[in-house]
Amino acid sequence: MQGTVKEYDTETRSGSVLLDDGTELPFDADAFAAGGLRFLRFGQRVNLAMDGDRISVVTLSTFPLG
Repeated sequence: MQGTVKEYDTETRSGSVLLDDGTELPFDADAFAAGGLRFLRFGQRVNLAMDGDRISVVTLSTFPLG
C-alpha cells in the first residue's frame, strides 16, 4: 500500500499519511523505526505495511517491505 506524508513530528517520530482515496492514517514511532528511515517530509511518497488497521511499517517506495 502507498500513501503520501501529511504530517511528521521529528520529536515523537510519528505522524500521518494520506492514502490515494483521501483516507488519513496515523503512524507511531514503532512503525517509523521499522522502516529504517531517519526523516520524512510533507508530501513524500511512502510504502506502508499494515497490521490489521494499524500501520506497522513506513518506508520509502525505493526500499523493499520485508
